[in-house]
Amino acid sequence: MSLLRGRGHGLEVHLAGWDFDAAIAELTARLSERPEFYRGTRATVRYGETPLDAEQLEALRGVLAAAGIELTGVELPSAGEELARRRALRPKRELKLSDAARSLVADFAGARSDIAERRKRGESSVRRVNVAAAATSAAALQVAPPPPPGTLYHVGTLRGGQALHHAGNIVVVGDANPGTELVATGDIVVFGRLLGVAHAGAQGDSDAKVYALHLQATQLRIATCIALDEERSYETSEPEVAFVRDGRITIAPFSKAAEVAG
Repeated sequence: MSLLRGRGHGLEVHLAGWDFDAAIAELTARLSERPEFYRGTRATVRYGETPLDAEQLEALRGVLAAAGIELTGVELPSAGEELARRRALRPKRELKLSDAARSLVADFAGARSDIAERRKRGESSVRRVNVAAAATSAAALQVAPPPPPGTLYHVGTLRGGQALHHAGNIVVVGDANPGTELVATGDIVVFGRLLGVAHAGAQGDSDAKVYALHLQATQLRIATCIALDEERSYETSEPEVAFVRDGRITIAPFSKAAEVAG
């Protein structure tokens, strides 16, 4: 089962089915592979069978913080998931009915007796559930979802060897020279010349786009699609946008992007 998952509003650390020490070791290894990629993101933790104690939660928070990830909430398994888990663990046994259970007379007699006792006490014949109170209690237990990833703004020219990695959108006000690298899970916008490598939708979002005033990247990536600079044999003075169409990266003037994409 995957320990670290991308979700619409950030990351989820899924501990179900994991031993805590093994999970910490695996998470540390995963984050160290790309130490800057997750910086600035938010994460929620989804407990497994047993909630974490304060010491374990602090250890997990420290591992995430070292990678620049903010822990914003925790979630317990839903009631449906917990019920399914308990049913799966329940031993199978053959159902044997007693003589009394086979007779509806005993059931009806017991029900009538219970109703009569309730009426003597001035209670309703049937228990009523306070739906509003139950809904309020359930809402109080829910953890608010974390806000969506923000946009990383960089003002100034990026020179060869510099890189920006961000879980969200990246906006550069300036040029991105050859040898630079921009990697974002969302869109990339360059108010200048884009001459380096740009990878939008890095976590698989094929709807992500790359915008630039002068789009001459040495390599373009959107999700799993790749386009190289040798595929461009012309220049234009108009801002351009790159997007995925029919499984390939397409570059079009910004003014005609909607028409081409449609």
